Amino acid sequence: MTCAACAGRVERKLNKLDGVTATVNFATERATVSYPDGLDVGTLVSTVETAGYTATPPQPAKPSTVDDEDTDERAEDLKARFVIAALLGLPVILLSMIPALQFPFWQWVALALTSPVVLVCGWPFHRTAAVNLRHGATTMDTLVSMGVAVAYLWSVYALIWGGAGMPGMVHEFSLLPRESSTADIYLEVAAGVTMFLLLGRWLEARSKRRSGAALRALLALGAKDVAVLADGRERRIPVDALTVGTLFVVRPGEKVATDGVVEEGTSALDRSMLTGESVPEEVGPGTAVAGGTVNAGGRLVVRASRVGADTQLAQMARLVEQAQAGKAQVQRLADRVSAVFVPVVLVIAAATLTFWLLWGAGASFALTAAVAVLVIACPCALGLATPTALLVGTGRGAQLGILVKGPEVLESTRRVDTIVLDKTGTVTTGVMTLAGVVPAGGVDRAELLRLAGAVEAASEHPIARAIADGAAKELGDLPAVAEFGNNEGLGVQGTVAGRAVLVGRPRLLAERGIELTAELAEAVRVAEASGRTVVAAAVDGVAAGLLTVSDTVKPTSAEAVRRLRQLGLRPVLLTGDNATVAATVAEEVGIPAADVIAEVMPADKVAAVRRLQGEGRVVAMVGDGVNDAPALAAADLGLSLGTGTDVAIEAGDLTLVRGDLRVAADAIRLSRRTLGTIKGNLFWAFAYNVAGLPLAAAGVLNPMLAGAAMAFSSVFVVTNSLRLRRFRGWAE
Repeated sequence: MTCAACAGRVERKLNKLDGVTATVNFATERATVSYPDGLDVGTLVSTVETAGYTATPPQPAKPSTVDDEDTDERAEDLKARFVIAALLGLPVILLSMIPALQFPFWQWVALALTSPVVLVCGWPFHRTAAVNLRHGATTMDTLVSMGVAVAYLWSVYALIWGGAGMPGMVHEFSLLPRESSTADIYLEVAAGVTMFLLLGRWLEARSKRRSGAALRALLALGAKDVAVLADGRERRIPVDALTVGTLFVVRPGEKVATDGVVEEGTSALDRSMLTGESVPEEVGPGTAVAGGTVNAGGRLVVRASRVGADTQLAQMARLVEQAQAGKAQVQRLADRVSAVFVPVVLVIAAATLTFWLLWGAGASFALTAAVAVLVIACPCALGLATPTALLVGTGRGAQLGILVKGPEVLESTRRVDTIVLDKTGTVTTGVMTLAGVVPAGGVDRAELLRLAGAVEAASEHPIARAIADGAAKELGDLPAVAEFGNNEGLGVQGTVAGRAVLVGRPRLLAERGIELTAELAEAVRVAEASGRTVVAAAVDGVAAGLLTVSDTVKPTSAEAVRRLRQLGLRPVLLTGDNATVAATVAEEVGIPAADVIAEVMPADKVAAVRRLQGEGRVVAMVGDGVNDAPALAAADLGLSLGTGTDVAIEAGDLTLVRGDLRVAADAIRLSRRTLGTIKGNLFWAFAYNVAGLPLAAAGVLNPMLAGAAMAFSSVFVVTNSLRLRRFRGWAE
């Protein structure tokens, strides 16, 4: 494909198939296709071929980029063609525009130099135009080929039959079309337009390669081979041969081959290439590690938990690739324009030619104006405006640990004015620890902790884990629990050593008709006032005491809230904890009490988001847990922390691989910057065509300068997109 019109043609052909929905991306040269089960992939390929192009199915579960070997070969071919065109074409331009250099029969030398430029160097334009013509289609190459061919053939006619071949023929210097007779030649136009367009295509190919550099670097993070342990001996095998459950060794300085869990050894892992996090993470037995991270310390033995396409690295690459393959809403307008642009330009060129002939300006002038229209109007920049910015923006995001699900997400970030922050695991570390045990009168402290810890050990809730871990650390092994039950959002119950144990919020005990003593009620007030979470325990239907747990605010959360305010967002804290705990955390990070929503059941988080939306707010939601997934999906923009669960990541629009809340601010900034770049690209691409076409039709634009301007417009759009590579995150 050579322009947006090509991509549009392929897309329309695919979408005509029953049950097929296709999106074709010009910059990445990839089609994303949804098709019914009964349709063969070969049918899709043959449909593309009937449109005049070629296609190959992607390798399953292996993300790729636009920057593969055939792209490199194409760039080298364009470079070679441009170099030859420049060596032969520049003398033609100088001879044609500087009378002092025009020796006798210079025009024939110019023809000899121009012919290989047009017929050999410019062959890709003519070949593509011919293929499209055979299929009844017109593209940018149609305009280029026609413009160059008309200028060249007119010059040949003028040299042989029009008197331009006579000795002593002189061209005066002019940046405007020449008003004269059939003795004029336009070889400098044919050579110059070909040369400038080849330069533009070559620079465009190079820039597109740089655009995809971030994703290419992400794909290159993975290890190539790995030392596996079998019968106590190490053996190196390709990473592709790894299976789940295999033990493998990671020595200092080596990359972790795939996702797994540390079985032996302690070390620090450098995760910067994967998440943008500069501080190494301490790991030991039981710690989950991600493939692509670098072992900065001791020897580790890891058991593989996910391999191939299931690894975090592969999922990240796939998300980035999917985002790059999509189209923002603003690009769809450009696509619609490009689809009809070339035929309209052909009509304008024909009208220009007819007008000037009827006006009496002469065939030479009329043809020159028509050629300028053909060349200046090429819609190449329109096709590159969105995909190149997406390539660079999403790639840079991947380097910072920000994964954008699709281009439509960019539109959402512009409108968001309120950001809801889940407290546990988002604003705070989410790692709860047992802070205190308050037994009721006559109850043994160790017995209370043993019974409550045993029941909580059967739950996966962070508060339950904190109590269970604290009890196990203090008392050792905990007894088994029977008849375990979960009261969602309130607590748990079970039978331990024949005793009925109920552990949860004081509200749960009250609902069961169990009253706290005055001493316990006062202890609840004091603990909550200090920002701790209180869990009440009852044994055999009688209040037995309290257990308090606490969570710590992440060191970067206060700065993150400040950064979000700078972006014009109103941070709102959302938590299931009591109002006192929520207020303490909110005060620490700089959120006013009026913007705290506390004591919200998991099922009510969606209602809280809906309520804000009902007030006219455009809401973003940041969360990391399973219970955040519905709210993430309900929000206008969902930002899920990659340190959280797969369900939350799936529900979010933006995935933040790191647990640093500042990355949420970076994600919104980068998304807005990318969207701004797309709009800027489209503005200049449209403005260039809108300004250039009237000038060309009016006969005040030299076709050679039109070719240079057209090539520059494409290079400008891609270069403007590349500025996103310099984006710096606050969390870096």
